[in-house]
Amino acid sequence: MDGGSRSRCTSLEQTLANLKNITSFLAAEKADLIVLQEVDVKSSRSYWVDQLTHLKKSLVGYGAIFAVNYQVPWVPLPLTRPMGAVMSGLLTFSRFNVRSAVRYRFPGSEAWPRQLAELDRCFIESRLPVEGGKELVLLNSHLSVFDKGGRIRKLQLAYMKNRLLDEYEKGNYVIAGGDWNHGLPGTDPRLFKASMARPGWYVTLPEDFTPSGFAWVVDKSVPTVRNNASAYKEGENFVAVIDGFLVSPNVVIQRVTGHNLAFQNSDHNPVSAVFVLK
Repeated sequence: MDGGSRSRCTSLEQTLANLKNITSFLAAEKADLIVLQEVDVKSSRSYWVDQLTHLKKSLVGYGAIFAVNYQVPWVPLPLTRPMGAVMSGLLTFSRFNVRSAVRYRFPGSEAWPRQLAELDRCFIESRLPVEGGKELVLLNSHLSVFDKGGRIRKLQLAYMKNRLLDEYEKGNYVIAGGDWNHGLPGTDPRLFKASMARPGWYVTLPEDFTPSGFAWVVDKSVPTVRNNASAYKEGENFVAVIDGFLVSPNVVIQRVTGHNLAFQNSDHNPVSAVFVLK
């Protein structure tokens, strides 16, 4: 979709190597909560490797919540090396008790027939009980990209904002994390050297989106996404920060770290943070 020549991993061996390295990173972090996007269950692009089962078996001590957001019999693009069959989704891990979890569908969709090959955008809302009868509401989200005119993204952001405000006004703690597919507040891709032009899909988050008192948790010094028009070379590919967290005013931010893994096993770099509930 970025204009590259293929949309599958180069080989089964490389797929397994990528998954092994990603799993090792997650295990070493020992996070209490993990939100992942684009976890394949049964896809041509990842040589039918069941990443969901692998991660669940490898990361011991977690409960797992999975929501499908991409299930297509055959994606015909690019024409010479098509993506093929896809079944993929969002995955949330928690060491704590999750009282309930719901998959919420974002409003808006691409026109037919394009939508037949697109993701069904959604987020997972996990509710964790907290002392005093409150809840920690954790959102794992993957918003739209390649949305000409931004109509769909506006609908999704409005829906997300309403959810955030509704839960905070109930007295709950809110942490929303994932792939926002927008340049996040406080970040600037011009901080990173790149010979490629800024791609058309890169847009910044609207100034009026962030609810009053909510805070963005980002590491502006480490890019989290790269342009996929060609193989990654530092200083050439466009890079930006589109992954991070948004937290309600009753969540204290102790630390945030962007991990520069040089996009070796994914087109995203991970972000971790430490929070305290007031």
